[in-house]
Amino acid sequence: MQRTAIDQQFRDGSGAGASSGGLAAAAPARVPSVFEQAFLSGAQGVTDVLLVRHGHQDYDRAGPVGAMFDPPLSELGRSQARLVGAALAEQHVDVVYASPLRRALDTGREIARRHGLEPVVIEDLREVGIFRDVPPDETALGFFGERRLAAVRERMIREKRWDVFPYSESSAGFRRRVVEAMESIIAAHPGGRVVVACHGGVINAYIAHVVDSVYDMLFQPAHASISVVAARDGTRALQSLNHVGHLLTAEGSFHSV
Repeated sequence: MQRTAIDQQFRDGSGAGASSGGLAAAAPARVPSVFEQAFLSGAQGVTDVLLVRHGHQDYDRAGPVGAMFDPPLSELGRSQARLVGAALAEQHVDVVYASPLRRALDTGREIARRHGLEPVVIEDLREVGIFRDVPPDETALGFFGERRLAAVRERMIREKRWDVFPYSESSAGFRRRVVEAMESIIAAHPGGRVVVACHGGVINAYIAHVVDSVYDMLFQPAHASISVVAARDGTRALQSLNHVGHLLTAEGSFHSV
């Protein structure tokens, strides 16, 4: 019993460097490299946040603006949701969060059910409100006209900011609500593994915050793709981006953007 206590002292750093009984000095603890600390590589007590974009949605892009806000999953989208659910089924998951919008919530349900969970809905995980102040029965083309709409699209290609869209949620307001929602999730699950089923704009908003980018859209997440952010204390690190390997199956590719 005495030797066990001494061994424990050296394991937890509470023992002396040497003893008269002939025990060797404990090896100095390895100091993590700068990059390991910056990117939380192999660190303990890290919260893993898996950002999953919803499956493909079923709506008419040329239809009324109101129809674009909460469309359901398409047949392809339901297949994608099942595939991402299967991909995460063998991994430990503590909790699944989801946007209240159907395409994200149903994707989250497909993941959560394999872990005996129900998604926790957070309103602020909903997608950016493009054209939210346009009358819902109007089409974007009918309301703005072809020339103005084309100009908005050209600006988005160059600037990659939601502020280019008139009658819409602001870039700053959108990022603020997404970051606040994500940080509240991280604070609630220190050292946990969390899935967030949400939207391409939401994923970009949080990752842009993590990498300190001025752009609202850094990349185009594929439907049912997985991106991972690690968090501990005040550090946030992007671990992987837009993983889609689970969408490439023996039956063919289910990849879409």
